[in-house]
Amino acid sequence: MTTTATITQLAAATLLCVAAGAQGQVAYVSSEKDNALSILDLKTQAVTGTVPTCKRPRHMQRTPDGKLLLVACGDSGKADVIDLATRKSVRQIDLGEDPEIFDLSPDGKTLYVSNEEDGELGVIDLASGKRTSSVRVGKEPEGVMVSRDGKHIYVTSEVANVVHVVDAASLKVTKNIKAGKRPRRFATTPDGAQLWVTNELDASVTVIDTAKHEVLGTIAFEVKGARKTDITPVGIVMTRDGKRAFVGLGRANHVAFVDVASRRVTDQVLVGKRGWGLGLDAAEKTLYVVNGLSDDLTIVDVASAKPLKTVKVGRVPHSVMVVE
Repeated sequence: MTTTATITQLAAATLLCVAAGAQGQVAYVSSEKDNALSILDLKTQAVTGTVPTCKRPRHMQRTPDGKLLLVACGDSGKADVIDLATRKSVRQIDLGEDPEIFDLSPDGKTLYVSNEEDGELGVIDLASGKRTSSVRVGKEPEGVMVSRDGKHIYVTSEVANVVHVVDAASLKVTKNIKAGKRPRRFATTPDGAQLWVTNELDASVTVIDTAKHEVLGTIAFEVKGARKTDITPVGIVMTRDGKRAFVGLGRANHVAFVDVASRRVTDQVLVGKRGWGLGLDAAEKTLYVVNGLSDDLTIVDVASAKPLKTVKVGRVPHSVMVVE
């Protein structure tokens, strides 16, 4: 009986591990119009189902332990907390009016969110779900990123055209860094020394020195056959080694591959209409590009810099989160 029971337990454990692994090879794509997340199987490159969520889901992030997916819903004013093991909502957290982008402190205890209508950075205790403070910033804040050491929170203001530097201890704005027109999203080098910010109406990226909080330079984008006004960079992601960045060029319908050291564009890949949201797989061999105006996602091979496949996802997709 003992041997049989042991074998049964081992078999059950093995099945659970296999199921968990299979379940994890997916990407979630938020759909603003469907109030749902599409589930993309990374192996078959097909949509296998959806996860219902709150109204107008946009930005997504995983908790540091990898167990939960947080989804900011603009029209609900909440974050839906989804258990990745069950793919079900376990709670909702009030994020305030019109939440845009958010980030978590390194310890995962504090959530910082931009509230566009209020011109504020909201500070929320994740355990209690309570809003503990707020910081006044420029009009229409969007991008939010916590520094790797957790000491600063960076916030873009689309109207003021600046990056606000917020001290995490005092929750005071300590510096305003001039960026391009309508700054949107952030990426940072692995050492945290450089902060890259996309400028939607300037067809550029501003590179910031995080030690001095000064501008190091600007990367300008050009796309053959496209007007500058149609080159609208928003989404950005950087490889773990900090050697390459990928920038979604919005209405130019391309993604730019950028060599970080030289700050030069090495490749441009044609994607769908208004490619904004970006995500990389764990091996960083595949780039996933969410196209908000063609309701699809482009799968790009990083090595060859070529699109592999286009997959229909929900209506007005916003962001993609790869879970492996």
